Amino acid sequence: MAEHSENPVESVMEKITEKLNDHDSSSSSSSSDSEDSDSKKPVSPSSVKAKIFRLFGRERPVHQVLGGGKPADVFLWRNKKISAGVLGGATAIWVLFELIEYHLLTLVCHISIVALAVLFLWSNAHTFINKTPPSIPEVHLPEEPFLQVASALTIEINRALAVLRSIASGRDLKKFLIVIAALWVLSIVGSWCNFLTLFYIAFVLLHTIPVIYNKYEDKIDPIAEKATIEIKKQYAVFDAKVLSKIPKGPLKAKKV
Repeated sequence: MAEHSENPVESVMEKITEKLNDHDSSSSSSSSDSEDSDSKKPVSPSSVKAKIFRLFGRERPVHQVLGGGKPADVFLWRNKKISAGVLGGATAIWVLFELIEYHLLTLVCHISIVALAVLFLWSNAHTFINKTPPSIPEVHLPEEPFLQVASALTIEINRALAVLRSIASGRDLKKFLIVIAALWVLSIVGSWCNFLTLFYIAFVLLHTIPVIYNKYEDKIDPIAEKATIEIKKQYAVFDAKVLSKIPKGPLKAKKV
């Protein structure tokens, strides 16, 4: 009887210990599973992208950097026929005015002469054959595209003037030296060729460099990163040996 009375107590104690052990094992397994799941979680692509060096510090695709829309499609050769046509037209204009040494006024007059002669002959032939004068279509240029171009050009000019004003204020010596060096290099390049050739070279570069960079950006960005690091090192040396020794006047205290 004594053994029979002690068995229920022992069975209850065994059940309690089993439940405690199961709870501990389940909690440890869940914690280990959670740790494993945390360790197996993939790194978010945003954190990976933040560590990748991009040329000029860009965070957007090349298409958006170029402004998006149809001009960016042309520069990136999204439509090869349109891009080839635009580049071919620019090449034809450069050949006419630079190699053949054609003049703009002469070209406009010759085109007008040919167009008027063709329309005049076609109108007379149509009247002679059909006994009715033909209807020459009316040419009317819309104002909106020209206004949009003028507005965009005005915005960019004002932005450039604001940048030049901030540089001329003397707040950033590094930016001032970069702009002076860029303008000096541009003046040297401008002395080698005239404005039309320089414009054509820039036009060709806009149709080649963005598409090449967009295709091989993963190979170009590491090289650009090394070059940027080396330029910063050289600038630090130049700053320590030259710029830091330039005497600067005391800044006036701002009046509140």
